[in-house]
Amino acid sequence: MSLNDKITKRIEYFRGSAVKKTESLSGGCISNSYKVKFEDDISCLIKINEQSPADMFIKEAHGLQELRKADAIKVPEVILYDEGFILLEFIKTGVKLRNFFNEFGRKFALLHKFTNDEFGFYEDNYIGSTPQININDETTKNNWTSFYFNKRLLYQFKLAEKNGYADSSLRDAFIKIEDKIEYILGISDERPTLLHGDLWSGNYMTDENGEACLIDPAVYYGNREADLAMTKLFGGFSTSFYGAYNEAFPLREGWKYRENIYMVYHVLNHLNLFGRGYYSQALELMKFYI
Repeated sequence: MSLNDKITKRIEYFRGSAVKKTESLSGGCISNSYKVKFEDDISCLIKINEQSPADMFIKEAHGLQELRKADAIKVPEVILYDEGFILLEFIKTGVKLRNFFNEFGRKFALLHKFTNDEFGFYEDNYIGSTPQININDETTKNNWTSFYFNKRLLYQFKLAEKNGYADSSLRDAFIKIEDKIEYILGISDERPTLLHGDLWSGNYMTDENGEACLIDPAVYYGNREADLAMTKLFGGFSTSFYGAYNEAFPLREGWKYRENIYMVYHVLNHLNLFGRGYYSQALELMKFYI
């Protein structure tokens, strides 16, 4: 797939400059990405996917714009977006600075100090290509335990049932998790925090200055422990990242115990997206609390 005439004309008209060259980029597992160089020598990144849900790039744009509001960590500027594509600031890649993860952890803590009055977000969006439910009701907007169980865990479990992955073992474990969820998560008086929502090693990059830049978010306002737990699922973060974070914004006692419950959401999502290879991991994470 490459840029079609309709998208090319749209971005040329918006920028007031013709496209001089396009270069396919690797790394995207859902969309195709290209570096677009215009006649005025400005380069942008464009992501396209004609098979994606019609609002996927619109929701991605809104998430990136929300992250930029915090002014805590580098996030590419959204230039133009519509159904089928998103045009972004092109971030040149570089080599990590020696203190890369220390600075990353400190800035990520600063991001988590950007708060909201309610959990969730003003619109639903996507976690990968799975819908992520953010719109609240009266029982979830001010109650993190209710929000996380109903909008995150229960939604993914029902999807697993629909996909044929929820056998009796997974179902029994989930029922027991439901019975214990208030005990597991405990009581926190922290305000809803701006979360990247899907931060793993593939969703940050190193810019030309050697600093971290956040990409591909699944933004919502929630408990910051959920963001940090995701970073531990697929590796890519050093111990200095967590040390610097906790020094800048100390975590509530018991955070280590709660890590697995936050991983459950993402592993169930991977089960639903990629199949039974994630079944055992999802079950073991739940059994930790049983």
